[in-house]
Amino acid sequence: MPKVIIAGTVDVDPAQRDQAIRDAKPLIDEALGEPGCIAYEWTFDAFEPGRIHVFEAWESEETLSAHLKAPSYVNMLAHLGGVGIRGAVTRKYRVDLEEPVYDETGTPRGDFVTARDGA
Repeated sequence: MPKVIIAGTVDVDPAQRDQAIRDAKPLIDEALGEPGCIAYEWTFDAFEPGRIHVFEAWESEETLSAHLKAPSYVNMLAHLGGVGIRGAVTRKYRVDLEEPVYDETGTPRGDFVTARDGA
């Protein structure tokens, strides 16, 4: 079953950004405790004052779907509405293959070397 990655940005009022992340911590912690959650992170953008980067990893589409109905997600939407959200761009990616960036010689590789099922 493929994993699912969520990657995106949320833009808020720059004056509210730091507090927005501090106040979101309990909701982030709650999501991290949900079944199937591998990662759930919010980070500051170093160059855009009101931008927050969002990264999530989920074991499956089913665990992501359950999260999208969970209180942590519903309350996060309400939280963002209260901190002057100005825009958001988020995308989900289904991961069909994963391997290290660096091969056994320590060389970074952009290509995949693992054979795919049916390939």
